[in-house]
Amino acid sequence: MKDHKARLDEAAIKGDESTDNRVNQLANQVIEGSRSALAQAITLLESSRASDVDLKSALLERFQRKSGSAIRLAVTGAPGVGKSSLIELLGLSLVKRGQKIAVLAIDPSSSRSGGSILGDKTRMTHLSKSAGAFIRPSPTSGVLGGVADSTRETIMACEAAGYDWVLVETVGVGQSETTVASLTDIVLFTTIAGSGDSLQGIKRGILEWVDVVAVNKSDGNNIAASASFATELSAALHLLHGSDTPPSVLQTSALSDVGIDELLTSIDAIISDRRRTGAWDIRRNKQLAQWFDHAVSNSILKQIKQNESLSSLKEKLKNDVALGNVHPFAAAQMFVRQLLPKDEN
Repeated sequence: MKDHKARLDEAAIKGDESTDNRVNQLANQVIEGSRSALAQAITLLESSRASDVDLKSALLERFQRKSGSAIRLAVTGAPGVGKSSLIELLGLSLVKRGQKIAVLAIDPSSSRSGGSILGDKTRMTHLSKSAGAFIRPSPTSGVLGGVADSTRETIMACEAAGYDWVLVETVGVGQSETTVASLTDIVLFTTIAGSGDSLQGIKRGILEWVDVVAVNKSDGNNIAASASFATELSAALHLLHGSDTPPSVLQTSALSDVGIDELLTSIDAIISDRRRTGAWDIRRNKQLAQWFDHAVSNSILKQIKQNESLSSLKEKLKNDVALGNVHPFAAAQMFVRQLLPKDEN
């Protein structure tokens, strides 16, 4: 299958359309609700090719005018806690409300092959068939933090396409998933009751930034254990947050469709409260500044890779470090000095 860049190149060959016109055509199709155009746009936004930078920038400029109105919900938690199943039920409930749902399912990439499973559509079979839902699996491509490198851009594309909710399912990498809080409005932490002291398995850092907790798989023989764990977790959150309102802890079951309505009610309450107090806009503005920092860092790294002399110098210094000829910090300073303009004074 040809990627989006190839299709744009073919369009240029067949006609005299400028890059701006081609980007505008794609952007218009996305804004008009074309699912295939949205998929093509996301493919372009995920591209790491230097030749696609200007196309991506122009596309995001168009999307910015139509984005910002969707609710961005992160669903995080360790592997095996039922994130995908819970997302499917949340999505189906939201579709019943008459709202459009986009699910960005982040899949871990292999550090050896670079590939990823990208199997979330097979796990969300009912939601994937809904006309009101769009599911997009994306590989992390080695990026840490539980999200993909282009997740921010993909969220903007989905918002421009008119989706009311964008649900981001992280890979389940644990403590490093705090990154997802910097690009979503609400973080839903999903966990399950386990054997022994389950609370010991949850790090304090995670509990400090989640907004609502779902103790999932609260069904069958696990109901009593889940209730006990939810009580323990709720008490721990009260101690951790002190005078601040702690996150709600709810019992859910994707298998039995239990607790989903209560979960959505809790999320709705958070949205209403933050919009009323102004915290919603403050968080969004802070995230834009964080996006800028992220984009600067990424752009610099990509420029280094594409610059032959800088790339060679970096590899030489890395080799010197590996051989013990120079300290890593000193080598880094040597390299950074090559990036900065020399002081003429």
